[in-house]
Amino acid sequence: MIKLLLAILSLALSTGVASAAPSIGDFVRHPTYSGVKISPNGDYLAMTVDQGELDVLTVLRTSDLRVLKVNQLPDKSVGDFYWVGPERLMFNSVQKFGRFARPFATGEWYGVNADGSKPRPLIFYGTRDVTEKGKQVGNESFSLLDTLRDDDVNVIMSVSYPRSNDGAGTEVVMLDTLTGRRKSLGRAPRENCEIALDAGKAVRFAVCYDDEDAEGRFDSHSELYRRGDDGKWTLVNSSRTSGTRLSVLGTSGDGRVYATRSDGKAPEALGTIDTATGEFKELFRDPVSEPARYITSTDNDTILGVVTEAGAPHVALVDEQHPDAGIYASLAAAFPGQMVDFSSATRDGKKIVVSVSSDRNPGELYLYDRDTGKARFLMQGRQWLDAKEMASVKPFSLTTRDGLKIYGYLTIPHGSNGKNLPMIVNVHGGPMGPRDNWGFNWETQLLASRGYLVMQVNYRGSGGFGKAFQDMAYGQWADGIMNDVIDATRWTIAEGYADKDRVCIYGGSFGGYASLMAPAREQTLFKCAFGYVGAYDANVQMTKSDTSKRESGRKYLRRALGETETERDRVMPVNHADKIRIPVYLAAGARDPRCPPENTEAMNKALIAAGNPPEGMIIQAGEMHGFYKEESNLKLYTEMLDFFDRHIGARKPAQAGL
Repeated sequence: MIKLLLAILSLALSTGVASAAPSIGDFVRHPTYSGVKISPNGDYLAMTVDQGELDVLTVLRTSDLRVLKVNQLPDKSVGDFYWVGPERLMFNSVQKFGRFARPFATGEWYGVNADGSKPRPLIFYGTRDVTEKGKQVGNESFSLLDTLRDDDVNVIMSVSYPRSNDGAGTEVVMLDTLTGRRKSLGRAPRENCEIALDAGKAVRFAVCYDDEDAEGRFDSHSELYRRGDDGKWTLVNSSRTSGTRLSVLGTSGDGRVYATRSDGKAPEALGTIDTATGEFKELFRDPVSEPARYITSTDNDTILGVVTEAGAPHVALVDEQHPDAGIYASLAAAFPGQMVDFSSATRDGKKIVVSVSSDRNPGELYLYDRDTGKARFLMQGRQWLDAKEMASVKPFSLTTRDGLKIYGYLTIPHGSNGKNLPMIVNVHGGPMGPRDNWGFNWETQLLASRGYLVMQVNYRGSGGFGKAFQDMAYGQWADGIMNDVIDATRWTIAEGYADKDRVCIYGGSFGGYASLMAPAREQTLFKCAFGYVGAYDANVQMTKSDTSKRESGRKYLRRALGETETERDRVMPVNHADKIRIPVYLAAGARDPRCPPENTEAMNKALIAAGNPPEGMIIQAGEMHGFYKEESNLKLYTEMLDFFDRHIGARKPAQAGL
């Protein structure tokens, strides 16, 4: 393992880039690193490294980037990790669920020193702590609230108990990362809450959630509570009664309590709330885009800026007087046209790991020295891809047939004039919540490298534009959303970007659904369709998907697809196979719990019965909701590109192999 990791890191640290055109394998290859954090005193860098099915936690010396220790769990991946002191880390374990779904935590946390000494399991699944292994309490879920900057041993964690006797499903504890012992600091006022601390690290706020409206239908509502010094909770706001959603993000070192507010219609605003009165003071609001993320200071407590992403990312500084704001502004100016962020910093804030990325740059890291004002290059995430040879991503907007303004992106092949190109309409998953972004996307870059224009649109229901925009997706899978996809496709053709006779559609998850439903709706617009891990059959989703295994999931499906079987069947591609008269290719993961492969098998049978058998079908063993393994993706995208080439255009010759 260490030899393999050294080989991977040597590629990341090299500044040379191969001149040969990237192969399919170059694009599906996992990046060298994901999360990277510097230790409190700056001696070490910790990072997660993707080994395909498993992620490992690697510690390097900052001075020469030599590997000090590789931490690997048997049959599990390392998930979140944190420095809790100059020499000590803690991390949890996760199981990968598929490329289109976040990994899920197993409930176990571990502690280890930078050099690998004093390894310790801290939290076991289903036990109170490592000193009370026999006391089962069910499926606890732990998340870190604070590493306590002045304490190198203890951290503050939130513990969620799905079933509790007293109705308080969340507890805040102080955890000793050497012994695993923990001490209760307080409990939430009710179930399904998230806790926020004040500047003194006391339990102060709780944001609690419900997933149904007054009629019992699936919807989201929230309550904000404040905890007094006497330990009693007071309700500050309820979205059911006020119509306004208030959520606490955290507290700065000087006591400002950051929060977001939304009326459920316009995108939410960032502000602060008065701890005594609950009054909200607005700091930032964008009329189109919600805050996508925040730029925080080196102490990770103060919000310096807000990032919005209607099109390309835009950073608005909200605390320009903070000393770190000037550093951020100067670093951003040094990388024009790219997204700059503080990845992590030492405890004194003098050394900052800075991440830089763009639509063409897969990502690179620098170490900024506050004393010298210089930034030292550390590593690249995908060193084998030359940013100068990558495609550019152009934001666009259009108004749909019913007057809704929507936004999207065109990935334009490098070296082309961007006109009259063969096009892949790439529909993202969801549909409620996920969205497409401007940044580097290896999949769209792969398609563009073979000469294809790629169009992505944030249709109604996509995240980042406010709750009202997201709620438009309910009951509109086959109608409003498909209208958006079709309108965006026609707009791209009308603007001269795409050749109307060379357009195919492709997507995964809900995008797989759309790849079959859009051609059923608009039978002459697309020349071929590739459906990947899609939902095509309502009966499968209602009975076999993991969403259907919980009551909130069943409520979601009924609101999304229809209350009755007749309504649900109307919107499903499997029942419209006779209208799909173009070449089709299907792919699914054999172990996919979100969109079970029975969807793909049912779609295949329906197309055969309609006289249009798919040109191919992959049911990939060992894969789930989106393929992880490089060899699985190499097979998938080789087949996919061959399929597109047969129907809408020639690509540049691909190199074989990984």
